Amino acid sequence: VQLQASGGGLVQAGGSLRLSCAASGRSFSIRGTGWFRQAPGKEREFVAAVSSSGVRIEYADSVKGRFTIARDNAKNTVYLQMSSLKPEDTAVYYCAVSRPGIVGSSPSFYDYWGQGTLVTVSS
Repeated sequence: VQLQASGGGLVQAGGSLRLSCAASGRSFSIRGTGWFRQAPGKEREFVAAVSSSGVRIEYADSVKGRFTIARDNAKNTVYLQMSSLKPEDTAVYYCAVSRPGIVGSSPSFYDYWGQGTLVTVSS
């Protein structure tokens, strides 16, 4: 599975962005997908994840109520809608695809990673 993330950019605090991650490969629909982020000087952290069916969804506490993850298996794409953005949301955002049947916040669940897309939120 290869992943291509897009949609990052510069936005003012309070604004919105939608990230997309397009996956190649036939097994996307049976794998969970997740978004992680890494801010300068910090470790990579979990943001959100969605199960292969889209039924099970998890969010980091820091983004609950502001971010929404969704997937379209027909398009092999996962999205991250980000609203009410804060300067502390500034980071490189990575999409990832998990091992079949698994979804969650641990990076160890994920076999494939995209290249990252930069989100910068100005105050």
